Amino acid sequence: MSTRRATIADVARAAGVSPSTASVVFSGKTPVSEATSLRVREAAEALGYSGPDPRAASLRRGRSGIVGVVLEEHLGAAFLDPVTRLTMDGLAEAVAPLGAGLLLLRDGLGGASAGSAPTLTTAPVDAAVLMGCSGSLRESLAAVLARGLPVVVLEGDAGDDVPQIRLDSREAQRQAASHVKGLGHTRVAILTLPTTVERRRGWLDAADAERITVDVTRDRLAGARDVFPGAPAYASAGSSIDEGLRAGREMLAMADRPTAVLAQSDVLAAGIIRAAEEAALRVPEDLSVTGFDGVVVDGLAPYELTTLVQPATDKGRAAGEAVAAMLEGRVAASIHFTCRFREGNTTGPAPV
Repeated sequence: MSTRRATIADVARAAGVSPSTASVVFSGKTPVSEATSLRVREAAEALGYSGPDPRAASLRRGRSGIVGVVLEEHLGAAFLDPVTRLTMDGLAEAVAPLGAGLLLLRDGLGGASAGSAPTLTTAPVDAAVLMGCSGSLRESLAAVLARGLPVVVLEGDAGDDVPQIRLDSREAQRQAASHVKGLGHTRVAILTLPTTVERRRGWLDAADAERITVDVTRDRLAGARDVFPGAPAYASAGSSIDEGLRAGREMLAMADRPTAVLAQSDVLAAGIIRAAEEAALRVPEDLSVTGFDGVVVDGLAPYELTTLVQPATDKGRAAGEAVAAMLEGRVAASIHFTCRFREGNTTGPAPV
């Protein structure tokens, strides 16, 4: 029994049409009469022909049809973050018209621990999108540039020659801090996103603050300290409710506990609120909390966070459009998005 895959020529022969006519039935690039289209599709079904071999199309284009997306953390943990999910939605939507899909990769260049898993130096990708630009992701950037691949960086500074999709993180965080200051708060603590690739959690001293390698964390911390220069800051090991809860327990156990916490993500803020509830503190009467992102956090009701709403899906879409432009030989511009301040019911006047 033959196991040869049916070809478009086989379908055309069975349908009594030319191979070019059969081909356009599947491509949709040229109108074909309904009767002819039906005849071709019935012949294809009878022969078990499901459509053109995507590998052949890739060879003709000289592309793999794959865009690599490089993440800083374990992939399972990354997708617990609602901002990452929204960003990936926008990115996938933007590259779909290219006939491209996404390949998710961890940062780093591989080596003995990587085994046979694809890396930036081995994966057959046409372009790469780096999510963030910490120290290890800068190594990934060098690997991509060495391969001569188009690359876009989301939320990081990769130099003037690399398109960047960024937020006004410092100005946005400054706006939230100013809101809290306007409510009369002076004892304010800051809960940051991870500060380095090692993701160590704990209180930051002056030297730690100088060693921050994650651009988003550094910018948001600077925005908060533009308003509260001496505010203590605690670094989380990730953006999650559990990390916020853990940090909140430490903050609220302080002898001179804060009356407000500026969290660098909404899920961290939700963890702070849980810690306040554990300590029998009322939000916002005893503790005001702000977040950052403007995402839906399950189980947060009846609270609606005071937060900065960022256009996460639009950021991903812009990164995908930049990739498409470069693959088509066009110049891709860097884009700077702005956040919108949204006052909820988690901030109020400082307790007397």
